[in-house]
Amino acid sequence: MLDTTQEIFKIFSDKNRLRIFKLLERRRMCVCELAYVLGVTQPSVSRHLRKMKEAGLIETEQDGFWSNYFLCKGNKAQEDVACCIKKLLKGDKIIKSDLKKLEKVDRTKLCCK
Repeated sequence: MLDTTQEIFKIFSDKNRLRIFKLLERRRMCVCELAYVLGVTQPSVSRHLRKMKEAGLIETEQDGFWSNYFLCKGNKAQEDVACCIKKLLKGDKIIKSDLKKLEKVDRTKLCCK
């Protein structure tokens, strides 16, 4: 349990992974959508997602052209830490900006150029 909790805190020590977590709370997203909202490159997002997946925080599913990422459910330690993260980031200006930008994201225009 301690090792799992330590790994989760390592994952959340990065600002962009926190932002990804908050975005994936809203809905399933592909790499290009996350990169657009965060304003970073797709390879950077992919590295963050790989680390989050290895820690058991997220899962992926194939949806035609896209790989959708979403938050895992069912791990008590992860859910407890996630609950704390949700409370700590409630009202954060960057997170609010990300969520507002998310409302305008259209993956068909981002990914299929």
